[in-house]
Amino acid sequence: MANDAMPPAGERRRPAEPLPASEAPFDAIGLARHLLRSVRSGALATIDAADGTPFASLVTFATDSDGTPVMLLSRLSAHTRNLDHDPRASLLFSVGGKGDPLAHPRLTVTGHAARCDEPRIRERFLARHPKAKLYADFPDFGFFTLAPTAGHLNGGFAKAATLTPQELLLDMAGAEAIVAGERGAVEHMNADHADALALYAAGVGEPGSGWRLTGLDPEGLDLMAGERTARVPYPEPVRDMGALRKSLVAMAAAARAGSAAEAAPSSDGPT
Repeated sequence: MANDAMPPAGERRRPAEPLPASEAPFDAIGLARHLLRSVRSGALATIDAADGTPFASLVTFATDSDGTPVMLLSRLSAHTRNLDHDPRASLLFSVGGKGDPLAHPRLTVTGHAARCDEPRIRERFLARHPKAKLYADFPDFGFFTLAPTAGHLNGGFAKAATLTPQELLLDMAGAEAIVAGERGAVEHMNADHADALALYAAGVGEPGSGWRLTGLDPEGLDLMAGERTARVPYPEPVRDMGALRKSLVAMAAAARAGSAAEAAPSSDGPT
């Protein structure tokens, strides 16, 4: 009996194509946004201005409030000269880890790079990369954003999806108060609520102390402790500072209750 799963003799099997994120059997949008917010360095691919050869280099990045990638680049670097000639580029976000590198999730974002002098962009990048304050104001350095045209996510074995710009980035309509109040909220949390930040980080599997808030947006918090990062989502998206405060208080209370429950002796144990 013929095997219907086998292609006819002489016919080549077509390569599998990734599904659109909306049709993927896993949370492709959530994973892609998590990688955007969590990864601090990766590969930047540009087009060589001389002969069009693909050129890859290592850069550091952060994100704007909506998730737009942000970079601090030297005007003396080859990739910057390439972008001045042709703004098309792509960024690779990969968390890495133990074992087979290809078993870990990674995200490629294609788009168009542009210089940006917005104070908010500078602030968010330097919060994520504080050592860059040493050279950020050198005359040959400048900030760039990458306006996404598409995303390609590989979440591990048999987990591939494509994403639109609207799926990669947050819709910031109605969240202007969050953007305006971000700096004050970040300073307040770092000065007065280091214990809560540690609880938030532990809640997403990143225990330990020394956590600082580097940024926030309608979907979650971005934390750092040394070179470690943690992305902490809210239970529900927020659009104003009142909703943000309520969410942070509830998250801290839930985390403390969970810690207390874990520390309590089991009723099934010996007496």
